Amino acid sequence: MKSAITISLVEEARKGPFVYHDGLADGCARAASAGFDAVEIFVPSFDPLPELAGLLQKHNLNLAAIGTGAGWVKHKLSLTDGDADKRAKAIEYVKGVIDLAAQYDAPAIIGSMQGRSGEGTTHDEAIQFLKDTLNALGPYAKEKGQPLFYEPLNRYETNLFNTLAEGVEVLESLTTDNVKLLADLFHMNIEEADLPQAIRDAGKHVGHVHFVDSNRRAAGLGHMDHRPIIEALKAIDYEGYLCAEAFPLPDADTCANTTIKTIKQLV
Repeated sequence: MKSAITISLVEEARKGPFVYHDGLADGCARAASAGFDAVEIFVPSFDPLPELAGLLQKHNLNLAAIGTGAGWVKHKLSLTDGDADKRAKAIEYVKGVIDLAAQYDAPAIIGSMQGRSGEGTTHDEAIQFLKDTLNALGPYAKEKGQPLFYEPLNRYETNLFNTLAEGVEVLESLTTDNVKLLADLFHMNIEEADLPQAIRDAGKHVGHVHFVDSNRRAAGLGHMDHRPIIEALKAIDYEGYLCAEAFPLPDADTCANTTIKTIKQLV
């Protein structure tokens, strides 16, 4: 298992659960200084990032993933919108992020862009729209040589799928096998009765982990017991990233250093 940390380039998400908010150069330098293997980036669009390749090389970092969430946060696009034209724009946005991430040998993440029912769609319609989208985008990502990560969110952020088991059920209903689950420990802390068992049950479907604590602060600054979670990840032969998608509290450097300390103690 490898370590990663989040950099947000989206001004509208400055109060969101991302560790670094002051640009790529600052985030990459601080991530490397703290000892991380990679960065995960939250981008405002799929426009090119001309400085990224040089920064990754300079700091000996990889790109773990790129999030599509600004499609919702900034552009108000949802993959389950009742308006067909808006859904089409949302799909094109995700494709753009897939293209961008693939340039750096990294996958894209679908989280908040999955939307919810009740906003111009019935529950069944929203679920079908999401499945149709994943069936289209999974193969598109595969053409770029990358998986696509789908993240079940807690009940306060979506009313579609909230647990890893529900996520597995969705993935196993698809015609594509190129969509993997993002297991976010914050969302899981709300929805799962037993986090380690949920990971074991999801097994091969887990492709990425957001490694945080119960309060969405750095792992080690809440009440979550991470040891059995790591043991569960080892049991399913997980070799991906443990990524700090956390609030930078009490500050970004403490968040980063605490996360690395916890990972080194357990992995």
